[in-house]
Amino acid sequence: MFVYLFLQLFEPYEADMRHLINTYIQADPADNLGAVDSYSLVELIVETGIHDAIAQRLNQQGKLSKNAVAEGIVNNVRKTIIRDQLTDPRFYEQLSKLLDDLIAEWRNETVSYKQFLERAEELVKKMAQGQNSQNMPSELAGRHEAQVIFNNLPDILAATRPDCEVREPSPDEAQQHLEMALAIDRAMREQAPAGWRGDDARERQVLNALFPILGRNRQATEAVFELIRNQAGYA
Repeated sequence: MFVYLFLQLFEPYEADMRHLINTYIQADPADNLGAVDSYSLVELIVETGIHDAIAQRLNQQGKLSKNAVAEGIVNNVRKTIIRDQLTDPRFYEQLSKLLDDLIAEWRNETVSYKQFLERAEELVKKMAQGQNSQNMPSELAGRHEAQVIFNNLPDILAATRPDCEVREPSPDEAQQHLEMALAIDRAMREQAPAGWRGDDARERQVLNALFPILGRNRQATEAVFELIRNQAGYA
């Protein structure tokens, strides 16, 4: 039923969409969709460039229309953003907005196919590079996890303030966030017990270490904890 409705929705491109469905909708695990060997379409764009990636992974037989190729690229990029968004919510929210803007321009025909591919490749490479460390304070150089915390702290703290609190931005707010990010990073490296993920007692130790750093703000502590849980560097 789902496939039937899907084809009805995209009736103008039915032949192309049938090819995509036959290629990507299988009984294999989701992680294998859109991938051959060890590379996904998104990874191959980074490795070889978008034209070779399309030829090798998306349109091997050269039968897809430009619309179908564009939809295939969008679906693969969106899937990657959704998969990785918890590792750096603010960064991936920005990428998602860029993708939405590109989709709108393509569907409104305000960009050519060539421009669409160039912009899509640029977005994928930006995603692969991660947060631009050049825009980070020098104190965070080489500290990826601390950079992610620093990048997301403004949103976390703003979202956990009481609705009634009217607060003007402080001139030294960025410095406060930097000091807090460094303190959190230090606490995770010096105080977090080994194997803390999934162990209730050890997770409470992590929460207790974060709580005073975050001004004893329980909501902010829990939000930062969820962010930290998705940082592979905090073993």
